[in-house]
Amino acid sequence: MQRTVNTKNLQRIRFGAGIRHELGTELSKLGGTRALLLSTPQQSDIAMDLATGLNGQIAGIYSRAAMHTPVEVTEDALAHLLDVDANCLIAVGGGSTTGLSKALALRKNLPQVVIPTTYAGSEATPILGQTEKGVKTTLIESRVLPDVVLYDPELVVSLPVELTVTSGLNAMAHAAEALYAHNRSEATTKQALRGLQAFIKSLPRVVECPDDLVAREETQRGAYDCGVVLGTVGMALHHKLCHTLGGSFDLPHAQTHAILLPHTIQFNAVEVPKLLAPLAELFGSNQPGPALWEFGRQLGAPLKLRHFGLAESDLDAATELALAKPYWNPRAVTAEGIRGLLHDAWSGTKPRNY
Repeated sequence: MQRTVNTKNLQRIRFGAGIRHELGTELSKLGGTRALLLSTPQQSDIAMDLATGLNGQIAGIYSRAAMHTPVEVTEDALAHLLDVDANCLIAVGGGSTTGLSKALALRKNLPQVVIPTTYAGSEATPILGQTEKGVKTTLIESRVLPDVVLYDPELVVSLPVELTVTSGLNAMAHAAEALYAHNRSEATTKQALRGLQAFIKSLPRVVECPDDLVAREETQRGAYDCGVVLGTVGMALHHKLCHTLGGSFDLPHAQTHAILLPHTIQFNAVEVPKLLAPLAELFGSNQPGPALWEFGRQLGAPLKLRHFGLAESDLDAATELALAKPYWNPRAVTAEGIRGLLHDAWSGTKPRNY
């Protein structure tokens, strides 16, 4: 069943199997007559399939989106956009492609339609993270918020189980940190818990049966809720560490979130146990960090940063980078605490009270 969600931020959000086939109609509503279709190299086939059904509404295809939105890739895509004289953007893919679309929208103020193929949630936020010379920075700007998002569960059926799990845990990280955000509200907490519960219920079903469209749509609804709270309230330690490791050590985005999440949440649970108690309760536990770790382990999530190229000798530098610029966190951030949780995430040890 296809459903539309009207949001206060004026995004048009639609869910439903096959909803991608209504892309042409959505473009017309935006006045898009010459779209630049964006993807990663790995998803160029999906981009080509979409293009064939758009009867002259495609001005060009750019299939070089990359993790962490490198500025040099954006500049290359911008040159292509100007060359084909595009007047709107379509992004099909995960956070890498959505990030590129946002970066182009920031520069040219063009309307965007996003068709997610992962659970990154970036499509639901006005946040853009960009990497230049090994440093990732983020900004919040209303014009990077996509105008239309089409959640088609048929497009995530082929997402490999491992990526399904890491992408889902990445989305859950947004909602987990929203529970203790300094500017949280009753509404954001409720939406965060709804998103978390959707993933806790549906991810095991998707792992067991990847082509379960009902479960896949439930994960997409969870991704949307988690993404909205990411764009509404401030993030803290977890996201800071992930940006540090991703931008400076070129670690994969979703996997880094999945590995760090149990450790960063347990670090903060020492200071704000009541705020994180609802998360633990969703797992039937009283310790959110170990519960998240066990959930990921049972789903086959990666547990060790060292498996993705981070050397033990990098941990001191990562700690220094994480402490370099002050940022809000519910618990005081210390070198000893950060070094301890990074080491456990590097080695795959179960979270403890750091």
